Amino acid sequence: MNHIFEFFFGQYDAYSTTDIVLEITAVIFGFLSVWFSKQNKIWVFPTGMISTAIFVYLLIKWELLGDMMINVYYFIMSVYGWYIWTRKIDETQVTPISRTTIKEKQIGVVIFIATLAFVYIVYQAFDKWSGWVAYVDTITTAIFFVGMWLMARRKLENWLFWIVGDVISVPLYFYKGFTFTSFQYLGFTFIAIFGYLAWKNSLNKIETPTQTV
Repeated sequence: MNHIFEFFFGQYDAYSTTDIVLEITAVIFGFLSVWFSKQNKIWVFPTGMISTAIFVYLLIKWELLGDMMINVYYFIMSVYGWYIWTRKIDETQVTPISRTTIKEKQIGVVIFIATLAFVYIVYQAFDKWSGWVAYVDTITTAIFFVGMWLMARRKLENWLFWIVGDVISVPLYFYKGFTFTSFQYLGFTFIAIFGYLAWKNSLNKIETPTQTV
């Protein structure tokens, strides 16, 4: 049992109690944010902002630039998403769940490529190309940037990006030594799958006209 505990949490011996508590707190609020997103609730944004703000502080301290940039972007997009989700399209309805349009797919491709280039430049500037982890970080950052943008716009396909990014992040964060965060992304993966199914079911009800007898 001790060997198992050491395998998963041994790296925390070098961390301060404050940092451990902060990481756990950020993970809890991260779970709440994704859960509220699955439920299509506006609380996805304030809870997400708390989580990302804590992670930005920790990731700067741990010198993980790619992960830090993801969370800064999350925070900014949470403000944008909060506005979009509460914006009324008429007197009674706010922005609904919808499918990604061709134009939005094109914008998504631009965001993905631009993110790859941006992260590459930053990693080069700070001499962070230390191995394969840097390349995976670059790809996951681009995936999450597109996913967050789509979620802010209440697009069904945002969940597909979250699922792919979460699956990659589980072993990645464990390898980096952040077990709690790795477990967070494992939980995110399952919530994202159910979130996609829930949003798809909700969208199908909107798209299917009511049958009258």
